[in-house]
Amino acid sequence: MLITGASSGIGFTTAKKLAIAGVKVILVARTLAKLEETQRTIEKAGGEAFVYPCDLNDMKAIDAMTLVVLKDFGHVDILINNAGRSIRRAVMESYDRFHDFERTMQLNYFGPVRLMMALLPSMVHRKQGHIINISSIGVLANAARFSAYVASKSALDAFTRCLSAEVRAQNIHTTAIYMPLVRTPMIAPTKIYSYIPTWSPDDAADTVIKAILERPKSIATTLGTAASISYALWPKLNDYILSKGFQLFPSSSAAKGSKDKGKGEREKPTLEQVVFANVFKGEHW
Repeated sequence: MLITGASSGIGFTTAKKLAIAGVKVILVARTLAKLEETQRTIEKAGGEAFVYPCDLNDMKAIDAMTLVVLKDFGHVDILINNAGRSIRRAVMESYDRFHDFERTMQLNYFGPVRLMMALLPSMVHRKQGHIINISSIGVLANAARFSAYVASKSALDAFTRCLSAEVRAQNIHTTAIYMPLVRTPMIAPTKIYSYIPTWSPDDAADTVIKAILERPKSIATTLGTAASISYALWPKLNDYILSKGFQLFPSSSAAKGSKDKGKGEREKPTLEQVVFANVFKGEHW
């Protein structure tokens, strides 16, 4: 099994749990030192892990890494596209930041697609494989302030849905996991997230393991499913609720481009924010 973003958060916890269960895990992330630390943690727990550092923004680096992996192991049974970048910034605050959309698409879409295309030939040859993409509840709920992130995850979602029909006869399965908000280093810069309901990395890792065991087409929370249905049936109502959340949870000073980043930001949420966040648990605000 190969998992990207394996040195922290969901990737780290998932790799550790699977390795302890006896799965041979291939750890991929950008920083070698962090990967080696993850490897040591897994080995101390009795698992087996192999380290392959790679900048997943670099298409040539992905090609080179997968060539070495295939040379070393012959094939990869399960690919978990977990590495990602999230940007919390409104479109109206992004007029001069087109690079936010480019770099988010690069890591969250082009990187996983390149990796899938590199590993698919061996899966097709063996007529066996499973691709798991860590997506977001925002894809189902159209999270405001996350246009760059949600668009990149939606693109990966669409690519994989199309691919799924092509490889079904080859016994290759695909699963999209529409994760709610998970308490990882990726959400740490948003201070208010410290006070609203989130999943733990353990919750997220258990969901990935469920996907491996059951191989469903997708996994979503109740809220994610409800948001998707509500947008299909009552799009204006959906927009009304999201607009309320957009107004209730302000942008950070960093997102606004303030010179005094972080200063003057409300760290603790208001009662109204707490109630809203608990009603819509797991959504990105």
